[in-house]
Amino acid sequence: MTTEKDFVLPFPQFDLGDFVITLADVEDAQRKWGDGIVRIATAHSTGGNYTEIATKHVEHLYAYDFSQVLFKPTMASIDQFRPTFESALSYFVASNGVCEEDSGFAIKGWTAVRFENSGIIINESNAIAMGNYFFTDGDGNETKVEYTFGYILDDASNLRIVLHHSSLPASS
Repeated sequence: MTTEKDFVLPFPQFDLGDFVITLADVEDAQRKWGDGIVRIATAHSTGGNYTEIATKHVEHLYAYDFSQVLFKPTMASIDQFRPTFESALSYFVASNGVCEEDSGFAIKGWTAVRFENSGIIINESNAIAMGNYFFTDGDGNETKVEYTFGYILDDASNLRIVLHHSSLPASS
């Protein structure tokens, strides 16, 4: 869990209209991302429209519609980077054939996602978070993954992802 010592705010307050990015905003964006992964997995396992849910997940949480997005998924080795909406969607649900190596990370049966932030940096209109996130499978086993997420504000003052790098921890 992030504590105040982990929260870096280089200036006392920013004038971004009526919106100032807070630690709670970053944690809310993380919760939405994790909940979205679980919704996609649940829809897949119950015969729901998981592709539509994944499409909305990427549309609402990533900034592909107005910014460059730097996305390096965990389980990508051939098409390591996902600069387009279509390639990100392929990673999550493997439904559009854009990247042949994809098997659909978000349709692996995840039942929970939790974040443990190592630190969060908040600047004028962006934030960066780094730490571990844990994906729980249907048997209750957790997979630990390292992440860095970068966020910017959209026109509606929502945090949107512009940087997403994740990797499995190095083995000893």
